[in-house]
Amino acid sequence: MNERDEFLRDRLPPDQVGAPAARPPGPRPRDPHTAAPASPTAAPPLVSRPAPPRPPAPPQQQPRPGLPPVSPPSHPPRPSAPPQRSAVPPQQPPRPGPPPVPPRPAAPPRQAAAPAVAPPREPWADGAFAPVTTPATEPPDRGWRRILRLATFGLVKLGPSAAQRQEAQFEAAIRTVLRGNYKVGVLGKGGVGKTSVAASVGSLFAELRRQDHVVAIDADTAFGRLSSRIDPRSTGSWWELTSDKNLQSFADVVGRLGHNSAGLHVLGGEPASGPRRVLDPAIYREAALRLDRHFTISVIDCGSTMDSLVTHEVLRDLDALIVVSSPWADGASAAARIMEWLSESGPTNLLQHTIVVLNDSDGHADKRTRELLAREFVDHGQPVVEVPFDPHLRPGGVIDVNGEMGSATRRKFLQVTATIAGYFAARSDRAASRRPAVDEASSR
Repeated sequence: MNERDEFLRDRLPPDQVGAPAARPPGPRPRDPHTAAPASPTAAPPLVSRPAPPRPPAPPQQQPRPGLPPVSPPSHPPRPSAPPQRSAVPPQQPPRPGPPPVPPRPAAPPRQAAAPAVAPPREPWADGAFAPVTTPATEPPDRGWRRILRLATFGLVKLGPSAAQRQEAQFEAAIRTVLRGNYKVGVLGKGGVGKTSVAASVGSLFAELRRQDHVVAIDADTAFGRLSSRIDPRSTGSWWELTSDKNLQSFADVVGRLGHNSAGLHVLGGEPASGPRRVLDPAIYREAALRLDRHFTISVIDCGSTMDSLVTHEVLRDLDALIVVSSPWADGASAAARIMEWLSESGPTNLLQHTIVVLNDSDGHADKRTRELLAREFVDHGQPVVEVPFDPHLRPGGVIDVNGEMGSATRRKFLQVTATIAGYFAARSDRAASRRPAVDEASSR
């Protein structure tokens, strides 16, 4: 009995002595009879310590009669591992190129576009004339906008207001280039502010057109007061201007006229002293010819009646007309009769160059009445400008368009003056046919 048998006998129970012994783990021992003889140089085999035997497997349960044999539970098959991706991507088929672009057909020849119809514009916004001041500068700010700019040291600049930009547009239209002589008349019923409108429009022309000479002429035969609204110290009259045959230069002529701070000259009507003399058409014509030699623009304060011969002589040679009306029914009725006379018996195309001024001379005008009267004139094709009440114009003293006149009133008179300047530019061919003014350098 070798060592293996003794080892099994000591550890197996007596009923399993005769059972075949379980093979210990490890390589199966070779048969000594069939094993190849070891080489003399080979090392002796190492004797490994046997591992403890495995516990015996439980006896299998015999199936009971009449019952089907119970099969051991089967484990679900493990899912096969996904195939590993190859490191080299498979070659893809070449993509088809973009389809060829068909050649574009030749474009048809362009036709000339029809000229766009421009919307109607104001007379002072006509593009046929350009302002004298070519560089367009932004008007300076005033009032609280200027205070805010100064308080923030220029960090906050709101710029000019909409009213200031509108004033700048009116002033640019007034400064248009005019060649020749132009005359504008002022008509209206007595007491509607006709003389104040003439003095204000003439002062704005003189202020904004320093390159030209502007004169206001009193052609009202019913005790005109134009010189008192411009220069009360003026003593010249029609008869003094026409009787002196030695008046040749500009300095000789202005010696017989008055002027104000804006640069507007004025020729009074009746003499301040002496017997009353009535103006007649021949005297007016002779004086107008002398003034045309030195003055580019003449603002003529006409009489309050249409049957005056002097008024007919004035209207015959006008380029534009201002009809002044009060914002009441009686004043508007007189203005409507003037319009009717102009359409029937007036000079050719003068009605198309006429503007209506609704002047609130006393401050008691009703807003609804003003709107109705303005709409009535507009419906007949006449532009209308509403001048608000200004205390500076009420007392009857000298009119100051820069310092004393209110900003809203000045803005309205700027609009009237700009409209007249547009009428002048539209009738430049007619003004060129008149006797041109003497060159300024030779007249001084």
